[in-house]
Amino acid sequence: MKIIGNILWLFFGGIISAIIWAGIGLILCVTVIGIPFGMQCLKIAGFVLWPFGRDITPGGFGLMGAVGNVIWILVCGIELCVAHAIFGLLLCVTVIGIPFGLQHFKLAKLAFIPFGAEIRRI
Repeated sequence: MKIIGNILWLFFGGIISAIIWAGIGLILCVTVIGIPFGMQCLKIAGFVLWPFGRDITPGGFGLMGAVGNVIWILVCGIELCVAHAIFGLLLCVTVIGIPFGLQHFKLAKLAFIPFGAEIRRI
């Protein structure tokens, strides 16, 4: 079931979302200061590409992770979180869209606080 969900996810916007996240990550990696943020975007792009069967657990992020999360939230975290939450709500209107909406809710959680989060298989 996970494989079918992931394949459908790719066709219904998952690949575009992954390309956007990866593109943002590559742009951020151009500067030395942006490398940690770019690496997080690239990790998120991998999760966006194949989200079914994996979950996000918040973890300990230490002082540097906390600083990174605060900067991330101020720069783009709130916007990305709200965008994924809105897409999740729109998809949950239909019965067929509920699984995809739930994936957007996972992405909203990850987009808000990416540093210290662990992506694990379920």
